[in-house]
Amino acid sequence: MTESLFSVKNLSIAYPHSDSWAVNNVSFSLNRGEKLGLVGESGCGKTTLGRAIMRLLPAESRHQGEILFEGKSVLDLNDSELRQFRGEVVALVFQDPMTRLDPLMTIGDHCLETLRAHQPQLSRAEAKILALQTLERVKITGDRWSQYPHEFSGGMRQRVAMALALLLKPKMIVADEPTTSLDVTVAAEILQELTRLCAEDDMGLILISHDLAMVGEYCDRLAVMNQGEIVEMGEINSILYHPQHEYTQSLLEAALHIHHQNEPIELTARDSELKPLLKISNLKQYFSLEGNLIQQLFTKDKKFIKAVDDINFEIYAGENLGLVGESGCGKSTLSRTILQLLKPTSGQVEFAGTDLSQLSESEMRLQRREIQMIFQDPHACLNPMMTIGQSIADPLFIHQLATPTEAEKQVKAMLERVRLTPVEEYYDRYPKDLSGGQQQRVAIARALITKPKLVICDEPVSMLDASVQSQVLELMLELKSVFNLTYLFITHDLWVARFFCDRIAVMNKGKIVEIGDTESIFTNPQNEYTQKLLKAAPLLAKVA
Repeated sequence: MTESLFSVKNLSIAYPHSDSWAVNNVSFSLNRGEKLGLVGESGCGKTTLGRAIMRLLPAESRHQGEILFEGKSVLDLNDSELRQFRGEVVALVFQDPMTRLDPLMTIGDHCLETLRAHQPQLSRAEAKILALQTLERVKITGDRWSQYPHEFSGGMRQRVAMALALLLKPKMIVADEPTTSLDVTVAAEILQELTRLCAEDDMGLILISHDLAMVGEYCDRLAVMNQGEIVEMGEINSILYHPQHEYTQSLLEAALHIHHQNEPIELTARDSELKPLLKISNLKQYFSLEGNLIQQLFTKDKKFIKAVDDINFEIYAGENLGLVGESGCGKSTLSRTILQLLKPTSGQVEFAGTDLSQLSESEMRLQRREIQMIFQDPHACLNPMMTIGQSIADPLFIHQLATPTEAEKQVKAMLERVRLTPVEEYYDRYPKDLSGGQQQRVAIARALITKPKLVICDEPVSMLDASVQSQVLELMLELKSVFNLTYLFITHDLWVARFFCDRIAVMNKGKIVEIGDTESIFTNPQNEYTQKLLKAAPLLAKVA
């Protein structure tokens, strides 16, 4: 019998000062060239397991069981052997490449530092040749050698991270949510490259993710984790189409709930006299590429980034309009321009008949009571020093809408609405005490407390697991009915847009290339770019 490349046997892990096991009695193996998907919701232990493989857990963590690479214990490696193991034997690709990249170092310097730390006998010239060859493998050309991380897109930074992982020719890669923050087309490209490279070099791959559809498309086997345990493991098709464990069934049900819409949403006929709540006319947002004011004054042929390029659309009261497209297409710039956080280069933004671009700062501040925003990362928009009650009440005080007594009453009613109960318990807690889904419920409550007419949602569920996504989206639809809301819903997840939106506008390179009712966009896309987006999005198929 051939020995496995890598195996975990009866592994249990507990963090310092914790009495419970974050990983509990886990066993699995990985063969050369095999791709294993490790899925589960946040907090299930999958990232802990990935870091344990690399010996990256806090020093005082406790463990039981074995981690073996080619039959040798990883847990028994000394410092010298461990340095060699990390990179030369097993490499790690992180979720956010910026945590791996030094903003003060060029991409070339990152490669040289990695190579020479492990192979000091190499000259700088020899190391550069190897590094350029590796960058070429991940489709990064040599002319980008002297550029810095901030000059790369998210997808290109992830390619750099992959190149750094491949530099030392490892036998196995652990990829921890490597595409969570990427658009569907970029994510597809990254995973195609990663799995191709693993096949070429006969490397093992452990792909950690909460995206069942993505794992189903790129992996051979699947392990499902829940509360620190692997509850089900087997061939991909067996797990996806014939799940045995109730937790696996619940994960698939949540994902399918978003991926498949049972009934097309019927748009109600509009009165021809009805005016739109939001009307965007010939809107442009250009940024000059010349650096300072002197350069701009004396440069004749000015170069611009056309982030928003002559856009026109309307949103009617009670409608959910989805805005989809890749990173850098102008979606977020458009939302900031609508809110007048950026003054438009030209064009109009009319809200309830008022041209927002003509308002003063104080007048615009009053309008923002009726236009609120829900952000991608709730943790980033909640003050860690404020309790949940204080965070939700804050907009009421900013807009002078309530006394402290009235605010407390309204906040507690809103906590009840977003199902953070018992209300008294959540009111005095802090953001760090809440899960990602609970934090997003707080962010929703904060956005709705001023009773807005329009809510702009910028990737509001992209960081959440499938089951939590489903819960939050259902909540937002319910609150729409309760508060008579209108949503502009920005996302790169096409299936979320299909589930949530009445109409969809597809954005590419600053322009809206296609707009129409949701089912028409999905079943009969007219624009080539829309077709490309749909083709790249992995879809879970229903079992007949």
